[in-house]
Amino acid sequence: MVLFLFTVIGHSQNRLKVLNDSAMAIYKENPQKAIQLLEDALDISLKEKNKFESALSKNNLGIVYRDLGELEKAKQFSEESLEFGVLDEYIMASAYNNIGACNRKLGLYEEAIDSYLKALAIYESKGDLDKQATVNNNIGMVYSYLSLNDKAIEYHLKAKNVFEQQDNKKGISEVYNNIAIIYANDGNLENALDYFKYSLDIEKELKDQKGIAESLNNVGAVYYYMQEIDSALVYFKGSADTERAIGNLAGVGTSYNNIAQVLMENDRLQEAKIYIDSAYYFATQSKTSEDIELALLNYSQFYEAKNNLKLAYQYYKDYSAYKDSISEQSNIKSLQELEVKYQTERKEKEILSQRADIAEKELSLSKKNIQLFGLGVFAIVLALLGYLFYNQQKLKNRQLKKENELKDALLKIETQTRLQEQRLRISRDLHDNIGAQLTFIISSLDNLKYGFKLPENVSSKIQSIATFTSSTITDLRDTIWAMNKSEISFEDLQSRISNFIDKANLAATHISFVFNLENALKDQTFTSVVGMNIYRIIQEAVNNAIKYAHAKTIEVRISEEENGMKISILDDGDGFDLDAVEFGNGLNNLKKRAHDIQASLKIDSKLGSGTHIELTMFNA
Repeated sequence: MVLFLFTVIGHSQNRLKVLNDSAMAIYKENPQKAIQLLEDALDISLKEKNKFESALSKNNLGIVYRDLGELEKAKQFSEESLEFGVLDEYIMASAYNNIGACNRKLGLYEEAIDSYLKALAIYESKGDLDKQATVNNNIGMVYSYLSLNDKAIEYHLKAKNVFEQQDNKKGISEVYNNIAIIYANDGNLENALDYFKYSLDIEKELKDQKGIAESLNNVGAVYYYMQEIDSALVYFKGSADTERAIGNLAGVGTSYNNIAQVLMENDRLQEAKIYIDSAYYFATQSKTSEDIELALLNYSQFYEAKNNLKLAYQYYKDYSAYKDSISEQSNIKSLQELEVKYQTERKEKEILSQRADIAEKELSLSKKNIQLFGLGVFAIVLALLGYLFYNQQKLKNRQLKKENELKDALLKIETQTRLQEQRLRISRDLHDNIGAQLTFIISSLDNLKYGFKLPENVSSKIQSIATFTSSTITDLRDTIWAMNKSEISFEDLQSRISNFIDKANLAATHISFVFNLENALKDQTFTSVVGMNIYRIIQEAVNNAIKYAHAKTIEVRISEEENGMKISILDDGDGFDLDAVEFGNGLNNLKKRAHDIQASLKIDSKLGSGTHIELTMFNA
């Protein structure tokens, strides 16, 4: 009988291992089959109260769902894996790494770093170089998103060296893909394209359909920024086809959203509408909040381009309402968790009360029988000792919880401090090194101009270079100014814009400048990124008016609107025909910056009637 029992357990554990191993071997090619196998393994392990296999199956489900783009669900599975309390460090490290990846894609960068560092510490204690390289590569991606490129490349290169030593092609592909993203963000599109294509070749060799889809999407994005629209569309569509083949509805929705944006920016509105409809369908089917939000925003931009402002505004309201509904769901979940906690505590109190009643009855009976009296006393002593032990254990658990919370808080503060120090170091390097070098260039050009008799065309060219260098220093100082601020107030922005307009007055004395700001907006604050984009939009618009419009008056007007605020730049110059003019880098930059801060940009101009540029920012 005992022999039979051990045989059943052995077969069960072997079956659970086979289910988990088989699922993780095929999840890249057939994620839905992998989920089915893992759910079977989880059901069996829960019934048998096998905590190790339950934790393993939960975390593996988290990894597969993350690959399918269901980030919240994936994060929940890995967090539940940790809650089983299994002291297997490899399961814990894998769970922390997966939680970090989900937080990274959700934009929770500090939380991502925190989880990654926990995973890295475990792998370092185990001496597992391959896993360390994977986590280092992931940390590099977070720093890349924060535009701390030097730090990002440092971590990517750590990972690259290990992956190349071990001939880990998947790891090499991911490293090159991440380095390509840094090149793309720095504007080095040719190098970025080479690295993305190299990564794509490796993914094809590995037959990793998810990796192929992501690489196709990245190559398409580079072609889009290179203005090679046809190539961009080919790769985006290839990514969508691959995602559909593996059943990743979230990936299909993402690719269709990308295609729609490319088509809209190239005035192919009717085609764009078809892809927006499809993106919204697939996003709602997969319940991917990020893609649903983007599809609603694309609808708003589509109808704005069609000059149907009523529908554009309605979709923008739907977009905002959807974001709010996600927050409400989170609150409801918190309340449900509190309710479960409350019910659990109440049941514990009922149990304690029942124990007290039993003790009283035993004490009453012990008076009738001397033997039962001794037994009753002994029972009471045991109950008291148990109660004291329970209270002591409860106090100890509460203290441990507070210590862990304090450690987490200190780690978060340390991470924030390191990030701030990195920003300050970069700004100091920009100011002390690049700024000083540009100033030296100007001084050298002045010495060259006035120390030698040069031909007039050479002297004019030197003056042009000096003027451009001086302008570059001004732009550099603006960037350093924004980097050193966690937020920018309208008062800061007003001062910066006024300085710029004062300099413009010196350069264009025939133009009258007017700057109007409503008092109610003086306390308005922005993030440094939003504030810098607003400043650049105003600066670009005023520069265009000075250079091309032959205007007599340029006005910058900032006013409060019912649902946000409006910034208007008006001039009485020559104007231009919007249907006939080909948008250059200046006007395209205005549209791109407005899009980046989720603002509406409207350009109204007619020949002989001046130009009116209107930036509208809606309240969140």
